[in-house]
Parts: sequence; structure tokens; C-alpha cells
Amino acid sequence: MHRLGPVSARRLKHWGWGYEDQQPTPEQALAAVPALSERLGIAVEDVEQPAALEKLELAAPRVAIPAALAEISSDDVHTRASHALGKSYMDIVRGFRGCFEHPPDFVARPRDEADVERLLEWCSAERVAAIPFGGGTSVVGGVSPQIGGSYNGAISIDMGALDRLTELDEVSRSACIEAGAKGPALEAQLAEHGLTLRHFPQSFEYSTLGGWVATRAAGHFASVWTHIEDFLESARAITPTGAWESRRLPGSGAGVSPDRMMVGSEGTLGIITKAWVRVLPRPVHRASAGVRFESFMRGAECVRAISQAGLHPANCRLLDAGEAGLTMAGDGSHALLVLGFESADHPVQEAMDRALAICSEHGGSVTPRREGPAGDAVGSWRGAFLGAPYVRDLLVAMGVLSETFETAITWERFPAFHERVMETARAAVRAACGQEGSVYCRFTHIYPDGPAPYFTVLAPARRGEEVEQWQAIKAAVSDVLIEEGATITHHHAVGRDHRPWYDRQRPEPFAAALRGAKAAVDPAGIMNPGVLIDPLPPS
Repeated sequence: MHRLGPVSARRLKHWGWGYEDQQPTPEQALAAVPALSERLGIAVEDVEQPAALEKLELAAPRVAIPAALAEISSDDVHTRASHALGKSYMDIVRGFRGCFEHPPDFVARPRDEADVERLLEWCSAERVAAIPFGGGTSVVGGVSPQIGGSYNGAISIDMGALDRLTELDEVSRSACIEAGAKGPALEAQLAEHGLTLRHFPQSFEYSTLGGWVATRAAGHFASVWTHIEDFLESARAITPTGAWESRRLPGSGAGVSPDRMMVGSEGTLGIITKAWVRVLPRPVHRASAGVRFESFMRGAECVRAISQAGLHPANCRLLDAGEAGLTMAGDGSHALLVLGFESADHPVQEAMDRALAICSEHGGSVTPRREGPAGDAVGSWRGAFLGAPYVRDLLVAMGVLSETFETAITWERFPAFHERVMETARAAVRAACGQEGSVYCRFTHIYPDGPAPYFTVLAPARRGEEVEQWQAIKAAVSDVLIEEGATITHHHAVGRDHRPWYDRQRPEPFAAALRGAKAAVDPAGIMNPGVLIDPLPPS
């Protein structure tokens, strides 16, 4: 067994969210049950414990670490297990129960681009699948080495060692950052220069710049700069046939953009090694407010008006009454709009005042500030949002199904679409779980022509059948998303889990073009096979 030296003093959990030392003790988990059970309205009988790392029995590696790659590779149990799954509900359940059906044969941590080139050369020659790992936070099966039987093996490529800010252009306000930089490290390096990327997905603590680009991740801003490509100036990737780098430009009309082809490629067209991104001075002017509405649809009409007024709020997230109550941002009787503006250059109160006037015109009322650590509805929502991934691990132990799905659709179709999706999800929960659960909706991002609705499902799970239960619910709602003309994903990416519906969403001539592009840069078809598209048979 080959082990690398520790990447950090703390180890990530082999099965769930966060570090090993963040796992609650059995006593702490049991003590949390009454409050969580009451909040969710779901009876909980007991709390299970995750399968212990020392008891895992992983399939033997199909390929051994070659001597030429030994110093950057590892095949110990923790390393293989912690790179076998992402962070979807199904992944968490599988890891919790010690079910690692598709572990990588070994994990490689390249130190530079030369190491990446050597890895891809070896994988191509040996017909071994290469799975870029990023931060491992995929919720759609994007990092699982589930590759089928036509490959001799699979390795996970962890880019965490490439995490530096390498160049800074303060005149153009752009920075060159290596792809393995996780959110906190990236922001800390920029903060030394008074700058920020302001890209904060929920996975910010563990996800990486390269992963954000590869998955078209959405972040902090609810309008205008919603996705990472809005900040991308240039990207560089290593492919099995050579390097792929776009020029640094503020914009270009020169054909299909190389960097835009890398955005959303999900590791199928190469491994992103660095990117130039547009950065901002850190904001000093801020204003935020929580606004209550009698109904979610009344709030939606208000959000449409704000989005079409050209005010460009940084935060404009509408929660239905159930989600507002669940996150303690509201009392569960009203929808809540979490509204915010920010700037490094000028006061934002005028924009906030106009937005609140629009809210008033649509029947909204500003929520009063409350005493306590959170202070107000906005603080309560923010705390619940950031803590949700940690809580979900505990919900799995409690036997509670907790998962989400998200999409985007135009405004004129939204009311009927929302009604059908909610009805379908509730019916699917009843059918899969044998009883009622809860389905909530919020807007994560808004556009002048439509919202990005995000749905949360909570229901009693049957121990040992959780994966099948969620697959049934997911299939039912995904069918509706495609039938209604929405997207299968606004920002969670495609991965293996969304492939059946992505295949229905995209035009077939485009699929053929994508297969051709992949064959050009990855002739052996070793780059993350099964994600986005099936590679052409090797010639």
C-alpha cells in the first residue's frame, strides 16, 4: 500500500461533508434528534453510525501504481474511499453505509502541469480512465469512477497541490490562479491585495476554481454575474493531445471561444490547470433586508419586477413559507425575500430604497430585526444555508431523506411550471416513501427573463432503501423539467446522474459535434467517460 505525506493536518471524512473531527459523537447526534425532528415534522426512532473506515473492504485495485508515478500517487483505503464518491444524497448514503462500489484504483496528486501530462499519457497508453476530482463536492455523480467494463481501471486526479495565486494584474483587475485552489485559500490570497472573486457557491469551503469552471458553477451574485464564466478571462487545460489555453481578453468575437468550451466540460475535454479570472475590490458598501409576502407567487411577481428594473441586486433569493420556517428566517406563514446590494465604489442605499419600493408595490413588508446571534431573517437564512451540508450528514443518520433539485425557466411559464413540479414531487414522495414529506422552493438566481427555482425535499426514509427512494423521486421530477421545457440543471452540472435528461435536452447534432471535439483532444476516450457524453470508440 502506497501512502503520500499528509496534505494537511486534518483529514476529510471518507464518506460525508467536512473533516473527520467535525463528525458528531453518538451522544451529540442523539442529543440533536428532538430539535431536528420537531423542526422537520418527521418522527425519528434512532440514530445510526457511519461505517467505520477500518472496516471498509474496497475492491482490489485493477491496476498498480506505476513506478514512474509512485511519488505523486496513493492507494491507501482512506484516500481511495474519499475519492470514490461525490456529495449527493445518494453518495452520502452509500458512503455512510460503507458501500463504495467504484473506488479509484489509486489517487494521483500532481504537483505541476508536467505531472498532469505524465498522468494522461500513462492513462491513454494503458486505457485507464482519468477522473478529475476538484474538491469532490459534485452532487451529480461527476467524480465517481463509474466507468463500465471497457477500461482497464480508473484513477482519480486530485489537483489540490496546485492552489496558488501565480500572477496579478491590478490594472486590469484580473488574477491567474491555479485550478486546485479551494474557495477559502483563493479568497485569502486575493485578500492580501484587497481583492476578491466574490464567487461563493454553497460548496465554497471545499470546492475548487477548476471545479467551478468545469461545472459552470453559480455563486454569490443572484443577478448579472451569476456563473463562474462571467468572471472567466482565460483558461488553460492539459489534454491527452496537448495544452489548450485561451488568450486573455475582455471579450472576443473570434469564433467559438476556447475558454467557453472548457466551461461546463466536466473533465471530459481535459484537466483545467489554471485560469485568469476577473477580480473585484472588496465591498465596503452594503445593504440588506428581509421582505415578507403573503404568498410565494406574489413574491415571484415582485422579484420579476426587480430583475427587470435593472437594479442588479447581489442577493435576491425568494423562499417559500415552508423553507423560510425551516431555516428560521420566518415563522412559516409567509414567503420571504432575502434582498441585498453591495459595492466597493458607491453607496447602495438608493438602489435598496427603490427595490423596497417595488416590494411595497407588490404587497411586501420589511421584516423587523430580531434579538439574538443571527439578528434578523437574512442572518438566519445565511446561517442555515452555510450549515445545510453538515446537517444533511446527520439527517442520513436519523433516517431522513434530504435532497434538492434545481432548474431555470422563463417567467411566463413559471406559475404553471411551479404548480406541476410541486404536485409531481409531492406525489413522488408519497409513492416512494409511503407517507407525506415536505417539498419547498426558493429562487437562487434571477434574470430579467426568468428565475432559477431550487427545490428541497424532506421525507422519512426507509433504512437501506434510501438510494432507490430518491432515484424514483428524482426521475419523476426530472421528467417534468424536460417536458416543461426547463433545464435539467441551472448550476449543479450534468455528471452521470443527469445524463438521461441532458441527452433529451441537448440537440442531437450538437451531441455529435461534442463527440467529435472530445475525440480530437482525447482519442482514447479516457477523460471522465460517461459524463456529458459517451466517447467515440478508440480508433
